[in-house]
Amino acid sequence: MKRTREFDQRKQVAIVGSGAWGSAIARIIGRNCQRLDTFHSTVKQWVFEETVNGRKLTDIINQDHENPKYMPGQKLPHNVVADPDICSATKDADILIFVLPHQFLNGLCEKIKASVAPGCIGISLIKGVHFDEQGMVLISDMIKEGMGGMDMSVLMGANLAPEVAAGQFCEATIGCRDETNGTLLQSLFHDPNFHVAVRKDVPGVEICGALKNVVALGAGFVDGMGLGDNTKAAIIRIGMMEMKRFIQSHYPEVEDATFFESCGVADLIVTCYGGRNRKCAEAFVKAGGKKSFDELEAELLNGQKIQGTGTAVEVVKILEAEGKLEEYPLFNSIHGIAFEGKPMESLFLDIDNMGEMVESLAG
Repeated sequence: MKRTREFDQRKQVAIVGSGAWGSAIARIIGRNCQRLDTFHSTVKQWVFEETVNGRKLTDIINQDHENPKYMPGQKLPHNVVADPDICSATKDADILIFVLPHQFLNGLCEKIKASVAPGCIGISLIKGVHFDEQGMVLISDMIKEGMGGMDMSVLMGANLAPEVAAGQFCEATIGCRDETNGTLLQSLFHDPNFHVAVRKDVPGVEICGALKNVVALGAGFVDGMGLGDNTKAAIIRIGMMEMKRFIQSHYPEVEDATFFESCGVADLIVTCYGGRNRKCAEAFVKAGGKKSFDELEAELLNGQKIQGTGTAVEVVKILEAEGKLEEYPLFNSIHGIAFEGKPMESLFLDIDNMGEMVESLAG
């Protein structure tokens, strides 16, 4: 039954996606929707139906209140309701939370845009970017266009899903265009152990969340070579420099302050030490380059995806087209090792050749 809006002004929230990050964030969203009068207490979550130990995943979530495939051992609030039908899960939603690999967005918005409530807003937790023949496209803009112009914000930060699900303290950054919507979304996500700041900067917040995955591949190569924290710190520093240069060259309005939020330096650090891109890159080195990243992803990630490899390919395409590849030795070297058979040592030779820009390594 459709809600009578003149009597019920609470916002209906729907989560689109149910992997590790979707399950972790559902714990926070479910609790906040229970305790805050601003939101309807029931939270629908679209779940891609799978069979786990002979049972449908949606049945397990709704009966046992746990996602045993992607977040075993962590209970979901009882008001989070799994639904395998994307249109049903998003029906009458006032707020859509997109938290799934961007490769699965194709056609999804077209299916659901007629289901949501008038004035529905969205927020993307997807750490990636899309590329077409024109260059880089924000995932939030793809969703906005697919949803017929819906206002879109993004949330990024140093947020490893298992630690968020375990209630360990961390921070996140919301990038918004509309400050009123940014404040509403902050109240939806913020809790004592998940501290959320808001910046009126969608491109800066979002692209940091994508490019840090490329740098994390370099950190994984360092780990695979058995090198230490000094070397990894250098990769992180140079990676941040290249991220900042790339983002501000394409979006000059992005302010330096964004890079010092959780979406920037903090997310880069945590991904280079604990993320899945780092994990697969380390395994790539230890396998002597004889296993592809697709193979390693299938072996190590239990159905989850990495974004760094695809982003590295597309970033290098853009830089080649712009004639600027030599200005980004780390991005170039990571791509070369991952896809061109370059030796691991080239990671440092390419960086060293940049001279003054990276004098801390050259010396």
